[in-house]
Amino acid sequence: MKTRLLFFLSISFLFLACSTRNDELYNLSALQWHEQIIKDIQDNDLEKADEHYTSMASEHSADALLEPIQLILAQMHIEEEEYKLADFYLEENAKKFGNSQNLDFIRYLQIKAKFEAFAQPNREQALLLEGRDQIATFSKTYPQTEYAPLVQTMLTKFNLAIFALDENIASLYKRTDREQSYEIYQQRLQESEFNDVPMIKAKVAWYRRIFE
Repeated sequence: MKTRLLFFLSISFLFLACSTRNDELYNLSALQWHEQIIKDIQDNDLEKADEHYTSMASEHSADALLEPIQLILAQMHIEEEEYKLADFYLEENAKKFGNSQNLDFIRYLQIKAKFEAFAQPNREQALLLEGRDQIATFSKTYPQTEYAPLVQTMLTKFNLAIFALDENIASLYKRTDREQSYEIYQQRLQESEFNDVPMIKAKVAWYRRIFE
């Protein structure tokens, strides 16, 4: 009886192991990986899509089908507000497939991802400054790009956010009697293109206001 039970248990574990093995995908063609990742996205399983991209990139590191998949995954992560992952895919795309015909588009998407990321500008000073510097580099590198108007609009909004942040910091230093630091930020505000420009301040939700 015990021998028979052990036999059936062994068979069960064998089938379980085979089932687990069959659920793993490997040694697929680039097209099959491409189709699988698209299916993952359609199933709203972005984590699985990322995993399958890793396998695809490992098995087909130079395949042309990686290019559209990288851009698709970047866009999906932007929509999910996962901007660092979006930037990862865009940087991979630039390294593998960037050329004089499309590199400005890839860099524009990277700036756009960073622009979308600063939903809370009062807590994103480094991101704002990094975005502004990235735009300056972009404008210098691609002066004739068709994306220039879009990037300039983003630059204006970056600068507005930086101005508002500097106002808040100056106000904080004034309230806490840190006169020297206050004067530094006050000087920045006076030199800004937005100084003395009437504007409506962004409203902060009540539950965040106490932390700003």
